[in-house]
Order: sequence, then structure tokens, then C-alpha cells
Amino acid sequence: MGCKTKINPQVVKAGLEETLIKHPRFSSLQVKDQKGDQMRWVPTIVNLDDHVCVPDLDPNMESPDIFVEDYISDLTRTTIDMSKPLWELHLLNVRVSNSESVAILRIHHSIGDGVYLMSIVFSLTRKTSDPNALPSIPVKKKKVTTISKNSDRLLWLPFKSLGVTYRLMRNTLMDIFAFKCTSLFLEDTKTPLKGAPEMECTPRRFVWRTFSLDDIKLVKHAMNMTVNDVVLGVTAAGLSRYLNRRYGEKENDKGSTEERNNLPKSTRLRATLAVNIRSSVGIQAFSEITENYKADAKRGNWTGTVLLPFNIALRDDPLDYVREAKTIVDRKKLSLEAIYTYGGAALIVKFIGIKAASALLKKVFTHTTMSFSNMVGPLEEISFCGYAMTYLATSVYGHPHGITIHFISYINKITIVLAVDEKCVPDPHQLCNDIEESLKLIKNAVEAREA
Repeated sequence: MGCKTKINPQVVKAGLEETLIKHPRFSSLQVKDQKGDQMRWVPTIVNLDDHVCVPDLDPNMESPDIFVEDYISDLTRTTIDMSKPLWELHLLNVRVSNSESVAILRIHHSIGDGVYLMSIVFSLTRKTSDPNALPSIPVKKKKVTTISKNSDRLLWLPFKSLGVTYRLMRNTLMDIFAFKCTSLFLEDTKTPLKGAPEMECTPRRFVWRTFSLDDIKLVKHAMNMTVNDVVLGVTAAGLSRYLNRRYGEKENDKGSTEERNNLPKSTRLRATLAVNIRSSVGIQAFSEITENYKADAKRGNWTGTVLLPFNIALRDDPLDYVREAKTIVDRKKLSLEAIYTYGGAALIVKFIGIKAASALLKKVFTHTTMSFSNMVGPLEEISFCGYAMTYLATSVYGHPHGITIHFISYINKITIVLAVDEKCVPDPHQLCNDIEESLKLIKNAVEAREA
């Protein structure tokens, strides 16, 4: 979290007393039961001095941005101390390119899935314009139609429903089959981005870049799509540019590696996408979680896994990337893959054990290339324990993927965060450049089409 001003650790600790440690799992230890084969949560007393780290920094350091990158990367070389609640907060009062200070919140994933953890993060913040109000998260508007305006369409509803049901069943069966094959033998193409097995313990480097959300929305409105469609299309375009360059370098080509197509004819590149299956839509559940700490807010992990393919190719028309992304997303929306994978994992845990479920999921990760997520953030400026934030960057590590890509929006900006194993992606800033350049090309293509 980037903040506009320097951070006073005592003020933050006072804020955490009133927010974070009231959440049961942030004030509990994870211990084994008497049999030694199950973990359970045991309440404990939280000493904030054991969780809030404030290193003594040189205010005249040469490159603060690189220092912050290195600091976070060094954290991935260590593990969280299991003898205390599984979280820690690092406060770096160092001026970087887009903030006066940085707060790094590291949380063990056993506490909850991404939706729950982001709900907790938002519970620590308030609107800058109203210090007593929680952030506003966009809610998807439902289209409401009236019978009087649509009476002529009612005769077609049974036929339309049959068609939708057929496609839902077909897509679900195909996705389940593909997921099972992936867990057994179906691997992605060995590209430079594909990590080696047993790489979940290797350190990661985190880099992030902020773009204009208005540019994304410009493409969205012009092509009648969603923000998620555009983000996926931009990512596919950026990955294609990056891999084209990497393949060109492999061939030791002395000419320009960007002007010709160096990509293989066919590339299978898929991401694992965690999908929230709670009844509440996405992050909107955070008000339920934060306003009543003792309520059953479905803590823990309530997500299913979806395999999301990316088309890796060089297109003459940049808009083809977002068109292809929309086709993929629309198809995935009409599938019960996430519910199946969640339910299947729950059954395996219940009847065979957590180790079997973990081994199965690990196979899916090692047979795919990367992780991906896109999350909607606050609509207005928010403050973390009283400190106004300039950006919010989220990511994860500890799983066997060489690259993880996260998007999160904030006011009129969207931030992309790359978490990479540098053996797979030695130049993550270049990948950010390629994604940024792809957005510009897609935006320019939209403007040229409408001119």
C-alpha cells in the first residue's frame, strides 16, 4: 500500500487494535490437534510489537524503488513465524516514485482466500472524505425488464432457456474433462514463462505498474465489453509481445526480434483463476465480514479453480486480442467449472484427506503456466489507519507458478502486479512495458476505428 505521507507506527498500531485483531483468525494461533493430523485455530493475545516491523532506513539511499522491490523479495525467502498469529505488517518510511511511504501486509493464505483477505484489508481502510465510512466497491447492476415491454419475447424464452441449458451442460462437461486431464497429464507448452517443478519455495520478485482505468473503459465502451474482457485481452497481447522477443533472443537473431513472428505455431498457455463461490458477488461480501466479527461470514477458502486459456499469437489487428478474450470469458461464464472444482476438492479433503487434495491441486498448478486475477477496488480515495493511499498492489507467492499476474482497480487507476521467479522472467519490468504498450496499441486502434 502506497501512502501520501510518512507513517507513524504508533498511529497504525492503534488503528489495528480497533480493526484487524478483532478478526478471529488474526488473533489466533494455528496448532495441531491431539491426534496431530488436523490443524485448528486457538485464540491468543496479540502483541502488536511482534507483528509490526519498522526497519531503520537510510533516507539518502540511491534507489528507493529498487530497495522496496528487494525488501519484498527478501520476505519471500522467509516464512511466517507459526508461534504467533499468521500475519505481519512492514512499514517503510521511504519515498518512492508514487508515494511517500509503503506499508507491506503479509498474510498467510490459510487464514482465507483472496476475497476474504481483501475484505479484511478493506476493513482497515476508510473513505478519506468520511473517516467513519467503509470503502465503496462497485456493484454489478442487474438489468430489470418489464413484461409489458418484452411481451413479444416471452414466446422465445423456453427455446432460449433450452439453448442456454445445453451450452451450460456442454461447457461444464468439457471443462471438467479438461481439468481432470490437466491434473493427470495435460501440460502447457514449455515456454520461457513455464516454471520448473518444485518451484513453490523459490523467491519471487514483485513489480507493479499503474495504468489509467479510463483507457480500459474507453475500449470497454467502444467494443461493448467488460473491464475484465479488456484486461484479459491486454494481458494476452502483452504476453505475446514478450514471448515473441524471448523466442527471438533464443534464436540469437541479430535483427529486430519484434518485427517478425518468432512464436511457435501453436502454444498452449493457461492460467489458474480462483473464482469466489459465495452467494454474495465478489468483494461485496466484505461489509458482512467486517461489520459483525462474530458472524459466520464464510471465512477460510470458498473458491473454485478455473483454467483460463490465453491465445499467444501476433495479430495484425490489436482489437483481435480483446475479441478473443471476450469469447473465452463468455464461454467460461456459462460453465459450472468453479463449483465442480470447489466441491470436488471438498469431497477429497473429507474422504481422503488434505494431503491428497493438495497433491491434486499442485498437479494442476505445475501443468499450467501462471496464475491470474482481476479485482475491483474502491471507487474513491481511501485511508489506511488515517493515511491516504495512492495505490494498492496485491499478490501471492508460495505456489508452483513462475509468474502470477494480478490486476486491482483504485479510483480511476488500475494497477498490475507481477510476481515472478526471475529464472522464468528475468526482466519483469520489460513485461510490464509490453503490457503497457499493448494497451496503448489497443486504445489507438479503437480511436482510429471511431475517427
